Amino acid sequence: MSTPLLLQPAKIGSLDVPNRIVMAPLTRQRSKQPGNVPYALNAEYYRQRAGAGLIISEGTQITPEGQGYAWTPGIHSEQQIEGWQQATQAVHDAGGRIFAQLWHVGRISHTLVQPNGKAPLAPSAIQAKAEVYVQEPDGSHHKAAVSMPRALETAELATVVKDYAQATSNAIKAGFDGVEVHSANGYLLDQFLCSDSNQRTDAYGGSIENRARLVLEVVDATIKAMGDAGRVGVRFSPLGTFNGVDDANPLETFSYLLGELNSRKLAYVHINKPDWAGGSYEGFEELLQALREVYQGDIILAGGLNAESAEETIQSGLAQFTAFGRPFIANPDLVERIRQSAEWNKLNPNTIYGGAEEGYTDYPTLAG
Repeated sequence: MSTPLLLQPAKIGSLDVPNRIVMAPLTRQRSKQPGNVPYALNAEYYRQRAGAGLIISEGTQITPEGQGYAWTPGIHSEQQIEGWQQATQAVHDAGGRIFAQLWHVGRISHTLVQPNGKAPLAPSAIQAKAEVYVQEPDGSHHKAAVSMPRALETAELATVVKDYAQATSNAIKAGFDGVEVHSANGYLLDQFLCSDSNQRTDAYGGSIENRARLVLEVVDATIKAMGDAGRVGVRFSPLGTFNGVDDANPLETFSYLLGELNSRKLAYVHINKPDWAGGSYEGFEELLQALREVYQGDIILAGGLNAESAEETIQSGLAQFTAFGRPFIANPDLVERIRQSAEWNKLNPNTIYGGAEEGYTDYPTLAG
């Protein structure tokens, strides 16, 4: 019996990987406070999952202004870089590979997590219909509606691009094998792409060429800082409406964008189905097929997959790699379970966000 494509070695960009199973980025809100610093517990969590062909880290904010939720890690301070070094070393010692997901939430934030209580940043001063998890000065924590954002000035956008480049340099210093630019799920770069959240009248708003400008500038700056386009990926969520975004013509928007990305020779484009976070499956398969015809590089597909549908996706050529999110939370040895056709642990939905070991590093493996 031949080995499924899913379990065969491959090359993702300039990185050799032992299988085509990717651990998707997963917000877990367990960084050490104060300072949003990764520490030993996070290193153990990632080490346990090093069997993935590639791990993509949880979203890690590139600047203090890039934070939207309490207790999420950053990659902008020396302490954070040192904390991530523990995690990347643990993954490498276990034979794994890990990219850092570079995250700026834009308007999906609250004054409680912004420096000096300032308004969050956005393409336009439009408040999203979304919530974030915040901690009050007295230590209590709760969900809260996002704060009214401030529109970024045109002159400030060069600084945003530099922040992504600096975060890439920090990721290299932290020992990551590459980076993924987070341009999905209603966060800053997605807000610029989507026609409803971007009402700008300068060179970064209006036409699709203008709305895609910041994303492409960020990707180019990230490639330059990395020194190898084959160590840079980018994530998109066409049709997703999570965090209150919507685009008038996703086919036009993402066809243009992926067409432009062809010349960048990226490690991959990571496309996220809208199943888990709003949006609709309706029309997604057709859109994905159309984007597959536009984009000449490798695609990672994420969202609602199991072992069988992942294998079918790769065999069909729609994607070259498949990403699993929540299954990796509950199954640190997911690759081995797929290999052995073993049952998957069930996810405890109450321990996804925040906390300590419970629901984080205590899920059982087949090995016991």
